[in-house]
Amino acid sequence: KSLRRTLNRGDFTVTFDHAFRAVMEECSRDREEGTWITDEFHFAYGELHRIRLAHSVEVWEGEKLVGGVYGVSLGGAFFAESMFHRKTDASKVALFHLVERLKAIGFGLLEVQFLSAHLKSLGAIEIPDAEYIKRLNQALPLNPGPFLMAAGAQ
Repeated sequence: KSLRRTLNRGDFTVTFDHAFRAVMEECSRDREEGTWITDEFHFAYGELHRIRLAHSVEVWEGEKLVGGVYGVSLGGAFFAESMFHRKTDASKVALFHLVERLKAIGFGLLEVQFLSAHLKSLGAIEIPDAEYIKRLNQALPLNPGPFLMAAGAQ
């Protein structure tokens, strides 16, 4: 209910693949020493983004990036790597729009790696390994539409 209220207020603007590197940088900021989002990771994911296999959802308040999520797509599977927020509900808004985009273009699986209380509150579920492999095998051969739709269709 609170997310619906936030979405209805229209405080945020959402874009896709407009600030991929900035989302990665924000995800690695404020983390304790030894974050997995190293310089090598930035480079590798930058290359995946360049060849349209890694994507981001950005949440803006005015001109300021206040939330986002990024990950990798393979076939009809999207593997969310990390998300951040600088304003209340901004990461929830990013995840909501990611899910809506993936559904709209025909993805079959969104993998979030770790079921946190935050993700669980948004509807994420944990499934047994065998079920995950089954769903992954069904999603990988899919040929969904492009993550980034035509200009103006953000």
